[in-house]
Amino acid sequence: MGNTCCTKRHQQDFAVATATGYKMNEAAFMGAHTKQLNSGSLEYRYTPDPNIVQLKMTAKSGVDIIRPLTIPGHGAGSNLKKRIVVALYNYTAREETDVSFQKGDRMEVIDDTESDWWRVIHLTSRKEGLIPWNFVAEERSVNSEDWYFENVSRKEADKLLLAEENPRGTFLVRPSEHNPNGFSLSVKDWENSRGFHVKHYKIKPLDNGGFYIATNQTFPSLPALVMAYSKNALGLCHILSRPCPKPQPQMWDLGPELRDKWEIPRSEIQLIRKLGRGNFGEVYYGKWRNSIDVAVKTLREGSMSTQAFLEEAAIMKKFRHNRLIALYAVCSQEEPIYIVQEYMSKGSLLDFLRTGEGQFLQFADLIYIAAQIASGMEYLESKQLIHRDLAARNVLIGENNIAKICDFGLARVIADNEYCPKQGSRFPVKWTAPEAIIYGKFSIKSDVWSFGILLMELFTYGQVPYPGMHSREVIEQVEQGYRMPQPAGFNLPTEIYHLMLQCWDRVPEKRPTFEFLNHYFENFTVTSEVPYREVH
Repeated sequence: MGNTCCTKRHQQDFAVATATGYKMNEAAFMGAHTKQLNSGSLEYRYTPDPNIVQLKMTAKSGVDIIRPLTIPGHGAGSNLKKRIVVALYNYTAREETDVSFQKGDRMEVIDDTESDWWRVIHLTSRKEGLIPWNFVAEERSVNSEDWYFENVSRKEADKLLLAEENPRGTFLVRPSEHNPNGFSLSVKDWENSRGFHVKHYKIKPLDNGGFYIATNQTFPSLPALVMAYSKNALGLCHILSRPCPKPQPQMWDLGPELRDKWEIPRSEIQLIRKLGRGNFGEVYYGKWRNSIDVAVKTLREGSMSTQAFLEEAAIMKKFRHNRLIALYAVCSQEEPIYIVQEYMSKGSLLDFLRTGEGQFLQFADLIYIAAQIASGMEYLESKQLIHRDLAARNVLIGENNIAKICDFGLARVIADNEYCPKQGSRFPVKWTAPEAIIYGKFSIKSDVWSFGILLMELFTYGQVPYPGMHSREVIEQVEQGYRMPQPAGFNLPTEIYHLMLQCWDRVPEKRPTFEFLNHYFENFTVTSEVPYREVH
């Protein structure tokens, strides 16, 4: 076994770090695929996806941020009438080339051919410049309404609405998960027996284009429906009192000038507070140009080849999902290398569960976190990417229990002799599938095994897997068929424990897909929940 895993290649395979790097255009990206495939250095996890740009995932499984570069009929040189967008959030310019705006400001789009930054003219200041595309919506479209949430699942709606600052009657409208032409209305309510909770109502389409919740009350449009229920409950649990506040959307660049350039001067990064230590260096809370919150990983000197790091990072940077940590930039001109990424205020899921607010999470919160992790992993699965070190320590938590996966993608380029089963405990034996430990066969199915271990961590509030067992003993026992028993003293339903056992099937092909796991947790109904309310 030692000979199998401790070759130079497998030393790289058994390591993990956070990915970041340089954007590449589609031709260059596919060229990188071809070049590395021909050289034999690229594993099948990077098999090209013929629909890589067009692929869109459903709201239930998260949002694929890889977008078509243009919207037909728009962009520079279009002869169509002026296209006006309205700001949904405030934005402060970060460079000379972008434009500041306030929520509600109107802007004319003059070029939308770039995927992340549109060129506009601000109709009040008359300034021309770039804006983040996902901070605006077409004027007078349903997307411009404060109450409309385009990519929110039922569980996400619950978490947003149940924020303490939201009064009873706070609401949002989202696309239906089951009816492609319908919508769902989610409303925060309160009852003596249940306290605050969320009720969901189906908004059904009419043949003539209108909508209704109750058959005796029909409306020509969604705004008309919302307006009516804002004046009178008309059978709902409560009058619609105010729209739910929208979280600011994800930004994937530190600024517009960095959209094609990921190497930044080290002087632009201020390290403010040490957050912890990982396998390959330290992690800090910091700021970019003294203004934007970032997390900075410093990679220990000699832990990787800079060139190998940049090559792998250039590929990984192409992949984006709202349950993966945003990777902003890198400082690689000198060591230690800095990896600059999105900052998550609550830290790692493991620390959150053991010593943070996570100690007090309810069962429904744990289900919500499991669903988010499965959503991010479903995206990696769809792109044939392998994480290799999925564990609670590599999931980060933000406000409102938002979970995002980090530390994926650079397993092949870290050189570390100790990160191997033969060398000792640094290798994450307790999280790794048997075929990956013994034969170095990593796959998305070995990630499914790791997800099962992560579920045990989650539902036991950070308990170490295989308590009381050393790594060598775990390898031997698991090979002989041992699996962790259902833990006593924790609220882990038998059906979820049986799902974990499926994740730990000896035969990788018999383990569930992340697509299945995401649907399972997204649709998992806590006993007290009623899926949808009827209005009579």
